[in-house]
Amino acid sequence: MSDKPIFDKKNVLVTGGAGFIGSFLCERLLKEHKVICVDNFLTSQQANINQLLKNPDFEFINANVSEPFDLDAHPELERFKIKFQGIQEIYHFACPTSPKKFDQFRHDTLMANSVGMRNMLDLAVKHQARFFQASTSVVYGMRPADGHLFREDEFGAFDHLTPRGCYDEGKRFAETMCVNYRDVFGLDARIGRIFRTYGPHQALRDGHMIPDFVLDAIGGNDLVIYGDSYFRSSLIYVADVVDAIIRLMEQPEDPGPVNIGSDYDIKLVEVAERIKDMTGSDSKIVFKEPLPFMRDLGLPDLTKMKDMGWIPLVPLEQGLKKTIEYTVANKDILGPTY
Repeated sequence: MSDKPIFDKKNVLVTGGAGFIGSFLCERLLKEHKVICVDNFLTSQQANINQLLKNPDFEFINANVSEPFDLDAHPELERFKIKFQGIQEIYHFACPTSPKKFDQFRHDTLMANSVGMRNMLDLAVKHQARFFQASTSVVYGMRPADGHLFREDEFGAFDHLTPRGCYDEGKRFAETMCVNYRDVFGLDARIGRIFRTYGPHQALRDGHMIPDFVLDAIGGNDLVIYGDSYFRSSLIYVADVVDAIIRLMEQPEDPGPVNIGSDYDIKLVEVAERIKDMTGSDSKIVFKEPLPFMRDLGLPDLTKMKDMGWIPLVPLEQGLKKTIEYTVANKDILGPTY
């Protein structure tokens, strides 16, 4: 008989778990696992996880992953029996994502994508936990001139010395770290390249255009597009992203980097018009200079994820409806982020 204790649920750790995608992921994982959420609220908010705090299988730790991190130093985790069971999965999302405060958090972004990444990978090695790295479509660089869909075996070109380098090059370096830890330590580290995502829980008044469109539409203010009338993007609803991440982590073998997104292209001005129609707003649509964090990104080739049995299920109209409902219900509670 094995002398190892047997528990009914996995221990799972989510960094950036109070953020936009991270909070949805925590809620989904709680259906089957015990979840430790780590965040420092730099660009996230406690409101995203308030509904989870009463769950006995959920614990929040206010910490910066770029600082020394020791789970044993948190007595509130004793019920997770980490000394006996360890951690089975780690999902690493911790990284500032603030279009309007991008310059303010440049150093934090750099540290999250390097020191924070190392700390979490070391933790994964210690517990031999399966690891998920929340990477991004920016590793491919700018939208290609011929408009082809990005395949995972492509690698993009961009100037790593611009202010965006702490994020763009940082995310690429983080992928390199995953591969290095896999080769050197035998770590099962999986990479999901997430394309532009929308839905409830995004920070308000912080340059994320979809929630800001909703706020301005219901408030009678101008809807601001940080770009011109040709600025376009793919948009995927957050629940579809979470489904893809779960599907990727369930695969018996690491498939390598995988695109997670929508391959349907749409102009942001058309999205703004839809939101105006859905809210009955007569607001104007105006255009301003692009923010450093905003970029005209390409679209993903989704063959690898579709081969795993996944496709995006939430149509834009339905996703916008859910986003509008959430924003209207929470705008006075959440308030602006600055």
